[in-house]
Amino acid sequence: QVQLVESGGGLVQAGGSLRLSCAASGRTFSTYNMAWFRQRPEKEREFVAGISWSGGPTDYADSVKGRFTISRDNAKNTVYLQMNSLKPEDTAVYYCAAGRYRNVVARQYPYWGQGTQVTVSS
Repeated sequence: QVQLVESGGGLVQAGGSLRLSCAASGRTFSTYNMAWFRQRPEKEREFVAGISWSGGPTDYADSVKGRFTISRDNAKNTVYLQMNSLKPEDTAVYYCAAGRYRNVVARQYPYWGQGTQVTVSS
């Protein structure tokens, strides 16, 4: 099992940057594929970015390609989401998730953090 805690959210102006962190407990973090999802008001949770257990292959939603970067540090049990050129439509609660398989479907991830709010003002 793994427990996840996100941090780094906040209020930023359009065009600005934020870096989200997700700290994981447990000695098996390096065996999990990790992902970031987000949920906007009255919308379903959507995939943002994913990274393999090794830190190699990454995946991005089309809406964030070229602006967001996912990375991980297995020595620190932490996954990051660097968000640049933020837009008002990026406003959402951002969640990190851990799973055994690379996937863009939220229900395929059994472990979730509590979420961190990101608000981008225009």
